[in-house]
Order: sequence, then C-alpha cells, then structure tokens
Amino acid sequence: MKVSALLIAAALAASALPAVAQVSVNINLPLVQVAPPAPRYEPMPGPRSGQVWVPGHWQWNQRAYVWRAGFWQAARPDYAYAPGRWVQADGGWRWMEGNWRRAERPRHADHGGDHGGGGHQHCPPGQAKKGRC
Repeated sequence: MKVSALLIAAALAASALPAVAQVSVNINLPLVQVAPPAPRYEPMPGPRSGQVWVPGHWQWNQRAYVWRAGFWQAARPDYAYAPGRWVQADGGWRWMEGNWRRAERPRHADHGGDHGGGGHQHCPPGQAKKGRC
C-alpha cells in the first residue's frame, strides 16, 4: 500500500516537470524571406500634447505584407520613441519593434566664447565634457 502511494506521488511529481520546461521556451521573431515594400508616405497629423506619433509600417501576416497605419501613443517623460524597422538578418528580414530610449538632455547653446559679463556663465576647462556646464 505504501509503495503504490509512493509511486503515484513520484508519477505526479514527474508529470509536473515538463510543464515547467515549457515556460522557459524562447520565442524567436519570425524570419520573412521576402523583403518588405518601400514605406508608404503617411503625413503626420498636427502635434498633440502628451502624445508621440508612431509612424505606419508594413507588417507580415504569414502570407503577405499589410500596411499598419500610424497612430498616437502616450509620451513618456525623459524618453524618446525610436520607431520600429525591418532589419536584414540570416538570409531574410526581421521586424524590430519600436522602443523607448532615454532622451538626451538639452545642452546650453553657449559653452564659452564670451567669458566676460553679458549674462553668460564661464565653464572651467574640462568641465563641459563632464556635463557640469
């Protein structure tokens, strides 16, 4: 009786292992053998406060390319949107999704030149490269 209960418990434990292995499977982006068509001209609508325009692009639907129109997406503070693109790789084409990248901080237009008065600040040597001016 104890042996059969032990065998059942071992069988149940072993049956759970493949389910754990399925969770860690990598999902690869599909490789498309046909090059994407040239992008369509799509005029960008006027600016919207707090929104970023994501341009339209060609999508592969397992048989052919279809156009996905551009759309507005909520902006993220301190980030800039980098649009998606088709990349040639491994003898075919892969779509790389657009993503958000940390935005560059705007630099002052004048980093020196006028070291006198006139409202301009003086930046000590070597400090501008360190981003301190």
